Amino acid sequence: MDQWERGSFLLSAAPGAGKTRPALEFARRQLASGAAKSVVVACPTGPLTRQWARAASALGVELEVDASSPRPPAGFDGVAVTYARIAKAPARWERATSTRTLVIADEAHHLGEDLAWGEAFARAVGRCERWLLLSGTPFRSDATPIPGVRYDAAGLAEPDVAYSYADAVSDGICRPVSFIAYDGTLSWRSGDDVIESSFETALTGREASRRYRTAISTELPDGLPRILREADAKLRMLRGDGHPDAGGLVIAADSSHARRVAALLREATGRSPLVVLHNEPRAAEKLAGFTNARDPWIVAVNMVSEGVDIPRLRVGVYATAAKTPLVFRQIVGRFVRTIRHRPPEPSWLYIPADPVLRDHAAALQHEIRHALRRPEDDPESDFDRPDVSRSERGEMLAFEPLSADVAPQMTLFGTPAPPAAHRFASGARGLASDAESEGRHHRTPAFEQRARLRDERHRLVAELARRDRSTHREVNAWINRKLGIASVEHATLDDLERSVELLVGKLTRRP
Repeated sequence: MDQWERGSFLLSAAPGAGKTRPALEFARRQLASGAAKSVVVACPTGPLTRQWARAASALGVELEVDASSPRPPAGFDGVAVTYARIAKAPARWERATSTRTLVIADEAHHLGEDLAWGEAFARAVGRCERWLLLSGTPFRSDATPIPGVRYDAAGLAEPDVAYSYADAVSDGICRPVSFIAYDGTLSWRSGDDVIESSFETALTGREASRRYRTAISTELPDGLPRILREADAKLRMLRGDGHPDAGGLVIAADSSHARRVAALLREATGRSPLVVLHNEPRAAEKLAGFTNARDPWIVAVNMVSEGVDIPRLRVGVYATAAKTPLVFRQIVGRFVRTIRHRPPEPSWLYIPADPVLRDHAAALQHEIRHALRRPEDDPESDFDRPDVSRSERGEMLAFEPLSADVAPQMTLFGTPAPPAAHRFASGARGLASDAESEGRHHRTPAFEQRARLRDERHRLVAELARRDRSTHREVNAWINRKLGIASVEHATLDDLERSVELLVGKLTRRP
């Protein structure tokens, strides 16, 4: 990347391989040399913006999160924002950027999934000479082409640097994952018929879908509930065998399914697991709390894609209805994170023995055991192609899971052998684990200091306005005149600290 002067640069690296670190190291060098005037980090979600800002602060680069402009406040080197925020005002962002604004687009494949995001991003940063595009998932141009990405004749993205899951496992950067498929006799009512089958039998699309839904049903005691007990036994073994805070994750189909899964885990373990639903206001906060806790289990829906880093996860149960290669790889990526100063012990993922999931698992194992597949070897189920189940009106009423008698089969493809050598310090080909930056700097990131000081200023302004029977606007205007700034948006950290001191001083004096 150091030889890259203009245009776009695509870095494709497996989840957990460490894309954040090299991107921030590059940004730091560019800022120090003056080649970059500021940095814009764009992400698909809010939690990711804060994750980037914390990682950047550990390297001495301060990013303001959720900024309304690419121009950072005084004392900051750049901003970290969501694609959605940029899409709200692309023209304003375009006017405020410069040719020397370095753009980092994290999980850039999202720009091809959402037409509005892609178009707004291309316009907003169109004046910037360099776009560093990052993705942990192989992708095609089956949907909207991603701005700045080059494609070959088959529609496959052509990265400038590629670092596969196989590379990361070989270098000790990622954990290997063992897939444990479960199968047995499943029966369900389909209209007036009762069908009985295992995953070994070839079925039509509709009945194959109903078989899968029977396999992940929480209502059949010898189905998913049995697998949850098996997974908990595996987790208990790992926790008693040198990894006392190892964690487990169940990926549920929807909110009601997640709550039923949680009830089953509570019955099996005697402890209530943490349940995280994507539409909860504190979902990201709950995930962060689980990361550093010792609780054994977490059940989640739509919260296990990019940016969810819980390195202590060692056991998983795949119980979601989503089966696209993209979703599968993202979920597997939750179990590959390594822990600083620990060897990359294998993780274990229990999956229904559904042919689609077995194919996805086989593809990952093939990468590890051999090499990255050639584009022409890819199956028809392309990356990012929606796994749509078309059904007639009222199909849900005609379907009823009746019974299940399943058990874990042998581990798919055997237990992964540990890497021959572990290179924790730098990794291969310039990539390193994001966790390596942890502990380098223990100070609070500037964006968190700024948020805390602004909250404190707001609280004190409200208290002073209430005491003196004035308005918030009047108190804020008085503070800004004292500081010599136009508004709180232009306040530096020093300005905010002074404003708190001024407000405290005024409040402790008699009016």
